[in-house]
Amino acid sequence: MGSSVRELAGATPATRDRYVDLLRVASLGAVVLGHWLMAAVTPDGVGNLLAVVPALQPLTWLLQVMPVFFFVGGFSHALSYRSLLRKRPEGPEGPEDSVYSAFLRARLQRLLRPTMVFVLVWGAAALLVQLLGGGGGLTGVTLRMVTQPLWFIGIYLAMVAFTPPLLKLHERYGWGAFAGLAGAAVAVDVLRFAAGVPYVEFLNFAFVWLAVHQLGFLRADGRIRRPALLAGAGLVTAGALVAFGPYPLSMVGMPGEKVSNMAPPTLALLAHGLWLVGAVELLRAPAARLLDRPRVWRTVVAANGVAMTAFLWHLTAMFGVYGAMLALDVELPAPASAAWWAQVPLRIALAAALTAGLVAAFRAFERPVPAPPGAAGAAGAAGAAGAAGAKGAGPLAALGATLCLLGVLGLSMVGFGGLLDGRTALLIAIPVSAPAAVAMTLGGWLLVERAGRGSGLRAGRPAR
Repeated sequence: MGSSVRELAGATPATRDRYVDLLRVASLGAVVLGHWLMAAVTPDGVGNLLAVVPALQPLTWLLQVMPVFFFVGGFSHALSYRSLLRKRPEGPEGPEDSVYSAFLRARLQRLLRPTMVFVLVWGAAALLVQLLGGGGGLTGVTLRMVTQPLWFIGIYLAMVAFTPPLLKLHERYGWGAFAGLAGAAVAVDVLRFAAGVPYVEFLNFAFVWLAVHQLGFLRADGRIRRPALLAGAGLVTAGALVAFGPYPLSMVGMPGEKVSNMAPPTLALLAHGLWLVGAVELLRAPAARLLDRPRVWRTVVAANGVAMTAFLWHLTAMFGVYGAMLALDVELPAPASAAWWAQVPLRIALAAALTAGLVAAFRAFERPVPAPPGAAGAAGAAGAAGAAGAKGAGPLAALGATLCLLGVLGLSMVGFGGLLDGRTALLIAIPVSAPAAVAMTLGGWLLVERAGRGSGLRAGRPAR
């Protein structure tokens, strides 16, 4: 591992934007740390520290950094898709279906290989536990909650799928494309809060997150020229919306609250995303100087290679620590008490150590799939075959991506509790069980793989 990291770091081209890699790692790391800090676990269940101590909710304006990850995604998706367009065997003006299918395949491989391993391991464990008559107490809570972070994978899949058309809009309209998505988010909230239109708020899962993703396109083309103005406007707007509008202070979901800024996303969360994007862009120059140091860059490269695996398994590690403490009769103090705060460093250290062990066990599934021998020599023939079938590749890949998206989102909602009872959750008004969600994800992935194999295009190392 050490030698490969050293080689990757040493082979980094001078043109690579290292700051983007740092932002990806830092944003996922902040989410993991936030989850570990916010969990208020007692023998009676799992609560949220921010509900116990509402005065801590302003911290979410720093720790809710998912907009940064989606912003980075937009940047890397723009570069990757354009790179594949240039590699088309038919030339720059050739059909885009093969490019789309190759793009989806490369991105879904990187996302879904570690995700499906996580899902299958947890699914088998959950089934065994329930067959043996378990599933109550903290175990039952774990089975329900351990899949919740998969919502992020589902939203990210949607961003990947929509990259080509939204990139075209960006290339034609620039900031106007972002303004169109932001305006749609405004209209949704007006219809929701002022007109009381039911269910319209769920459209903002698309409009808010895709608007943030669009900012990544703007950065890829060097069009975020006044980050201070962007940060200031976002911060002032978010503050005004929270102070005078129907939006809560917390930028993460809170148990039992009537309105959440996260699920579904609100205009306040979009404004929060603007201020975060502006803030991280202001830090770009000093961070770039830091990343020129070989040791720092090697650390970022190593972390990027396991970031998704760590994200997927960090709740498993956290619940494992709490489960071990309960099994050993270690007292769990009342959340936010002095004893609870004193125990925080130990709990985080143990969760980090267990996460590291899980990463060591499963990190191989996050590595890119190596090209088979002779792939380079066969590229021309594959390209010709891909061109012949290009018209069917794009729709097949889009169908596969849609199934993956629905499957992952469904699993994030239903969890693994109640497998033997046929437990379901509503996904766009359709009841979905965990086995059905897993089947949709696997089936969709196979469709994307089939569509992408014949394209004759192969994505290189992602420009994340």
